[in-house]
Amino acid sequence: MDVVELLPRLHLLRFPVGQAYLWRDGPGGDALTLIDAGPAGSGAPIAKALTALGRHPRDVCRIVLTHFHEDHAGGAAEVAALTGAEVLAHRLDAPHVRGEVPGPSPVFEDWERPLHEQAVRLLPPADFERPARVTELSDGDVLDLGGGAHVVHVPGHTHGSIALHLPRHGVLFTGDTVAASPVDGSVMPGVFNLDRRQVLAACRRLAALDAETACFGHGAPVLTRAARALRAAADAADGTAGTNGPDDAAAHEERTRR
Repeated sequence: MDVVELLPRLHLLRFPVGQAYLWRDGPGGDALTLIDAGPAGSGAPIAKALTALGRHPRDVCRIVLTHFHEDHAGGAAEVAALTGAEVLAHRLDAPHVRGEVPGPSPVFEDWERPLHEQAVRLLPPADFERPARVTELSDGDVLDLGGGAHVVHVPGHTHGSIALHLPRHGVLFTGDTVAASPVDGSVMPGVFNLDRRQVLAACRRLAALDAETACFGHGAPVLTRAARALRAAADAADGTAGTNGPDDAAAHEERTRR
């Protein structure tokens, strides 16, 4: 797992598939929040990364999940056990995070199917430990981090997908509603969705938040003028809902190999 400092309060944790983010609060940086938890097996690498940063796993007070997919929520139970952190997810995805009911499968574009199969091969088996308790979130909730983190419900990738907006710091965590290509860094709507048109609407809603920095579930974050990049991505995709060009497909194929 790679650990990259993005801002003085923010680190990226990059896994073979997907990534999570570590946000530091307080004058002494004594309160940590993890946005997403990586796939199953991520508990030990995350604890090791915290130690390397001079922190203790118990410094993590909460884990905010952007959605239930295993590359984001698979490590939640492990990390919660190591840290004692509270696990939070949108109320529509929380039953899937807890393992009470299976989550709905994406509605794949034809070109997405082989890419998804490649990504799944890089993930641990789907049968993983689930957190026993998940605090349920709703659109408009404000969490006590970053001077007030606003929960933004952005259905489309999953029914309970959320973004987390820290307006005081100009930082936006988009989950898989938005992605960035590892080939050229271009910003685009995410893939493997339940409803691509909802995802495009969500991209526009996120662009309207006018964030400076956007952190995606896949691909390099945009550290400056993020709202402009989100608007451009939504504009470019507007006439192609349900389709993608070969260049986009190649970019996503490259992403799944990371």
